[in-house]
Amino acid sequence: MGIILAGVSIFLAAAAVVLLFRLVSYRKQIKHIKEQLLFMEAEGSNFMLTSAYPVGKTQELINVLNEVIENFRRRQRGLERANQSYRESITSISHDIRTPLTSVKGYVQMQKNADIPQEKRMEYLQIVERRLEELSDILNQLFEYARLEAGEFQLDPQRLNVGNIFAEVISMFYEDFASKGLEPQVEMPGEAMFIQADKYAISRILENLIKNALVHGEGKYRFSLASRGGYAIITIANETERIEEKDLQHIFERYYTTDQSRNRRTTGLGLAIAKEFTEQMGGSIKAFLREGYFAVEVCFASERVTRW
Repeated sequence: MGIILAGVSIFLAAAAVVLLFRLVSYRKQIKHIKEQLLFMEAEGSNFMLTSAYPVGKTQELINVLNEVIENFRRRQRGLERANQSYRESITSISHDIRTPLTSVKGYVQMQKNADIPQEKRMEYLQIVERRLEELSDILNQLFEYARLEAGEFQLDPQRLNVGNIFAEVISMFYEDFASKGLEPQVEMPGEAMFIQADKYAISRILENLIKNALVHGEGKYRFSLASRGGYAIITIANETERIEEKDLQHIFERYYTTDQSRNRRTTGLGLAIAKEFTEQMGGSIKAFLREGYFAVEVCFASERVTRW
């Protein structure tokens, strides 16, 4: 009996030593994790948690914590990028709105000068009117893009003759091209092409692409509508020396403009709106440079009719 009791005592003592060792190891591991977490918080470190005293399933805990930390950092980077984009957007919008407003204010102040001839007054009034139209266009684009991003546009796809809309929108800009002493080269097929699209949206896409060409293009405008592989292909192209290959990956981003001085009174939203409308209607849009021309190509699935 004495031998048995001695054996049990030895076993219990050994078990106690083992448990004490594990308890000390757990405490050291927890202390190590705590110190690392506090260091990360204080220093903004990108280190991951490590195990100093491997014991039990603490490595599994460390793996889970590292995954949570990495997800948090990823969301944090996303928020930082979003905040930076938001700040840049506010700066761009403020500049775009302030520029015409400052011009209007200046010409209104000059109107108060009693010595100004009537001809000059009329000239100033016309300038004020143009600046107010620019401001109205800027605000309309901002409102339209905000509604698009929020998913508030209810598109109504219909069977539309895209050739008719293409010709109609181009004709709207006749005076703009005439004022530049230029005439765009327009190519259209001899067959009617129909697409499923919202009439307002497809018109806005074309308007924005042509406006972009007028503002940033340097002449020799080429507008074409073609049928290829069951698709209606709309291409708006213009000569350019400012746009480079590096710009193409950003060209459809909101507020992006190759005119860094922003002297051309553009929000940089026209192509972003065109892209949103195109993709919401199941089409595709891309930009490319070829032989000194910048072009935007829009594609929609189509059906053809023999003659117009």
